[in-house]
Amino acid sequence: MASQTKLKKPNSHFSLCTFLFFTVLFTIPALFLLRTSSSCSSSTAAVSPSSDTNQPPWSGDLQTAQFAWNRLAFSLTNPPPKTLRLAVFSRKWPTGPNPGGMERHAFTLYTALARRGHHVHVFTSPLDPSPQTNKITSASDKTINPTIHSHGDAEPGKWRYNKAWELYQEENKKEPFDVVHTESVALPHWIAREVPNLAVSWHGIALESLQSSIYQDLIRKPGEPRSQGFNASLYGAVLPKILDEIRFFHNYAHHIAISDSCGEMLRDVYQIPEKRVHVILNGVDENGFKSDKKLRSLFRSKLGLQENSSAIVLGAAGRLVKDKGHPILYEAFAKLIETHSNVHLVVAGSGPWENRYKELGEKVTILGSLNPNELKGFYNGIDLFVNPTLRPQGLDLTLMEAMLSGKPVMASRYASIKRSIVVNDEFGFMFAPNVEALTAVMEVAVAEGAERLAERGRKCKEYAAEMFTASKMALAYERLFLCIKDQRFCIYP
Repeated sequence: MASQTKLKKPNSHFSLCTFLFFTVLFTIPALFLLRTSSSCSSSTAAVSPSSDTNQPPWSGDLQTAQFAWNRLAFSLTNPPPKTLRLAVFSRKWPTGPNPGGMERHAFTLYTALARRGHHVHVFTSPLDPSPQTNKITSASDKTINPTIHSHGDAEPGKWRYNKAWELYQEENKKEPFDVVHTESVALPHWIAREVPNLAVSWHGIALESLQSSIYQDLIRKPGEPRSQGFNASLYGAVLPKILDEIRFFHNYAHHIAISDSCGEMLRDVYQIPEKRVHVILNGVDENGFKSDKKLRSLFRSKLGLQENSSAIVLGAAGRLVKDKGHPILYEAFAKLIETHSNVHLVVAGSGPWENRYKELGEKVTILGSLNPNELKGFYNGIDLFVNPTLRPQGLDLTLMEAMLSGKPVMASRYASIKRSIVVNDEFGFMFAPNVEALTAVMEVAVAEGAERLAERGRKCKEYAAEMFTASKMALAYERLFLCIKDQRFCIYP
């Protein structure tokens, strides 16, 4: 007799979420593979750094450019053809010696644009009234500094977009702004959709956060249970957020992706029209990060290394937390020192993994959080900069700082880093974000020796000086804002 047991109806919500998860997981790599040949060919034609000198310079409508605008030549010596009145929405403005990446980006960019002669007004949260904050943010010379409008009715650093919007409206009535810029969703989409002259810079999108969740789960040890909140976060927060973003991102008129891969995601997955997506890589202060032999000698002497020491010093910087990849760096370096006595690891930052690193003994030096001046010595003193991040979103400024300081880099093999920073094998090493892969490339780097690493570093410096400076970033943003204001400026050169 045939069984008449009634089959249980599957949970439709769970099935849909599972379908979406695997669709996103396997579709994104496929999209990148399908677009590689066309994207690479268009980028090559535009590249000024390390490009084929026989290639004619790129020209055309900048709105159709699918490569980073940093690859184009802009004149720093010529004044802007038009002075712009710019409104900026940033959740925070630097409030101390160690600001976050997005704050540093905003401060660097808009200080540079103000010094180009543009009238920059920054709408942000209340500032920390400490002396260090005032030193950073006060506009003693208003001709070269942004004007800061911090809203009230909140604690320092607590963002209230509605209060900032009220301040903007008051200023806009006095004299309309030419362009409005928001750092990520500082200005919500339901307000942004009413502002046609608005551009948004994305420092990370939910689709990249999904990949981050995957990489962090993959480093679990055999038998180690998955965190209780993983599935709830993935199906209840991350996937719905991706779908929400795909729907509301269209409310922003212009989108600035800070990496080539993010630009592709916005065009291919978020379905933003190509002419509204612009790739401009971040930049760092070229005057603050440069090679300095004296700083190198001083830093290494503090580590107890002689001038002619052949020791290889690896360096890492940032918050000492799991998603920055410190679990895999800790284990990989522990394996490395079992067979190599001439290696050292210097870690600039603070966080939960500080005590774990101390377990490795005298081969590891923890410096704590460093201010920009202290970072100069750090970058100069190391031989190789290591960034083992488990977060594919955004584009880490520390990689750019290290390269400008003349150091090769070792980084997780993510599309954002591979396509926008470590674009040449000479610039360093890439690895899958796991202990075995990181240990293997560390072995290769140590075997190369200090002289070969220094040679790589010189090539990094040359490339970074053309691509990752604050000046190049500011000039690219300036041209985009001019294009938004007046279509004539959309035609390059």
